[in-house]
Amino acid sequence: MALSFFQRISRAVIGKSRVDDDTLDAIEEALVESDMGVETTLKIIDSLEERVERDKYMSFDELVGLLREEIAKLVDAGAEPFDFSKKPYIILVVGVNGVGKTTTIGKMAAMLTRQGKKVLLGAADTFRAAAVDQLSIWAERAGVDIVKQAMGSDPASVAFDTAKAAVARGADVAIIDTAGRLHNRVDLMNELTKIRNVIRKVVPDGPHDVMLILDASTGQNAFAQAKEFARATDISSLTVTKLDGTAKGGVVVGVSDQFHIPVKFIGVGEGIDDLRVFNKQEFVEALFSPEDLK
Repeated sequence: MALSFFQRISRAVIGKSRVDDDTLDAIEEALVESDMGVETTLKIIDSLEERVERDKYMSFDELVGLLREEIAKLVDAGAEPFDFSKKPYIILVVGVNGVGKTTTIGKMAAMLTRQGKKVLLGAADTFRAAAVDQLSIWAERAGVDIVKQAMGSDPASVAFDTAKAAVARGADVAIIDTAGRLHNRVDLMNELTKIRNVIRKVVPDGPHDVMLILDASTGQNAFAQAKEFARATDISSLTVTKLDGTAKGGVVVGVSDQFHIPVKFIGVGEGIDDLRVFNKQEFVEALFSPEDLK
């Protein structure tokens, strides 16, 4: 079993009576191993070095407190996950295949339905029959309608139909799935731009949220994915899936910090209720707890 972030930090300072260069090196290694990324790790270490230089001595509890503060500064929790003053509130969901895009959409739909909201899904990942079938299953589980077309249809056409149906049916929220992988960045950019443009023919200020889904267990690959999608379109929020343990929680910190993307949700399991609105304080506390995120 992978060591949690807390366990790594504890191991880094065990037996130390004061914070010295060796301790800072061990903490740096622990941060990198937790997938915070080199750039974010160096920001944290620089702050620690300044504090240690000023105070000369720092206990373990003081060190952990400072780490909490520094990490909290680097994570953007954003505003409320949905703006119901915009109707329909349109979410465009992007991310590579296998990160839990469709599952996250289904969980969001269920969450919104429990709040009494009318939700419509759009199956614009028309390159894979499995993607449409999976989204249809989630739509049924969540008790919401879905707009879909034949395999190989133009994704922008599905997005247009979804936006149009959302307006006509008085939906509060429309969530549109997109293809997880296109041939190259130009294809991706063109496809997402086309989808955005057709949505705006129906809802001029849509989509209101372009949500990137990342899988915490992929480690540094998550940074590469964020980089590519940030180049291809304007990402406005982040959801991190498969965060059912704190071993890889650093991905949330690193990606939010480096790409300036607010975190909206975290996925903590496979069940329909295992999607949590991101709470920065709770997340940071969980990182420093031996217990896994629940």
